[in-house]
Amino acid sequence: MDNTYNWKGVFRCAGGFMAWVIGSGFATGQEVLQFFTSYGYESFLIVLVNLAGFLLVGTAILTTGYEKRDEENFEQLQYYCGRRLGTFYSWMIPVTLVPSMSVLISGAGATLNEYYGLNHYVGAALMAGAVLVTYFIGFNRLVKVLSFIGPSIIAFCLLVGVVTVVRDFGSMGDVPAFEEALAVKRSAPSWIISAILYVSYNFLCGSVYYTQLGKTAGSLKEARLGAVIGALALIAAITVISTAILLNGGEAAALDIPNLYLAKKISWMLGAVFSIFLVLGIFSSCSAMMWIVCQKFSLKDPEKDRWIAVGIAAGTFLMGLLSFGDLIATLYPFIGYCGLIYMIGVMRKKFKK
Repeated sequence: MDNTYNWKGVFRCAGGFMAWVIGSGFATGQEVLQFFTSYGYESFLIVLVNLAGFLLVGTAILTTGYEKRDEENFEQLQYYCGRRLGTFYSWMIPVTLVPSMSVLISGAGATLNEYYGLNHYVGAALMAGAVLVTYFIGFNRLVKVLSFIGPSIIAFCLLVGVVTVVRDFGSMGDVPAFEEALAVKRSAPSWIISAILYVSYNFLCGSVYYTQLGKTAGSLKEARLGAVIGALALIAAITVISTAILLNGGEAAALDIPNLYLAKKISWMLGAVFSIFLVLGIFSSCSAMMWIVCQKFSLKDPEKDRWIAVGIAAGTFLMGLLSFGDLIATLYPFIGYCGLIYMIGVMRKKFKK
């Protein structure tokens, strides 16, 4: 059974794999700008490190999830890091995800207000409500929804990125002139640290989600192929988007949403369509985060758990007062540093097996 698979299941896993990373930080280009593009030509080295990291760590976590699918109380954080550190991580992750959700929900309200004239608070409340409803439908249905959204955002970002790269490739020689403006956005002192932090951040925060995603796979090979295809698609999109921003570094470096600038530069209509994908990116991230936070604070009573979910959705809506760019610049690298030991634990288990 472990060697059998069907492509529908593989692509569902791949789509779910991508959906976690493709949040609003990715869709806006801000995340790519800070962790990749801001290092200039060295951004291509960061891409190579992340290619290896996503393939190794991603396949390790998803396949472990599948192998432990019958263990109802499997604690993957303790499995990789030991009881004490695993327990610390199990509380740190949901606590840090709550402010992340707050800013993303607020960002959804701002986007809907800017493009469609919808009241900011109404837009944010609609996003919080959509995330809450998605949590109620259960994890398997959540993966089905996210597995469609992830590839859609990837495709759109690739479209904007490829058009920009083809049009502006002649500016590649001008990149050194953008270095001073780009350097302000750097997430770490050097490109190699930034590369490691990006892998660490995504897999520490998404560790519970990715383990559960692996459990939903139809076979071990399905989980492995889903992780590989998801990782390759993500890195391809990051490469194209980072290069597109790099070629427009003089203008894009100062923006919170550089991808929107690139889309608008192609056409106003494309910019309007981009706003829809940005909202979908926020929805995909928030929905996965909501599931992790609610799982941690679950009382194992369906009625009480529903009220906990309502409280979390309402709380994140009310807390949405932080700056979007500042959140990525401070919270994401911090979580990345915290996740380094987790990554070492994953790799140690992988090579030990």
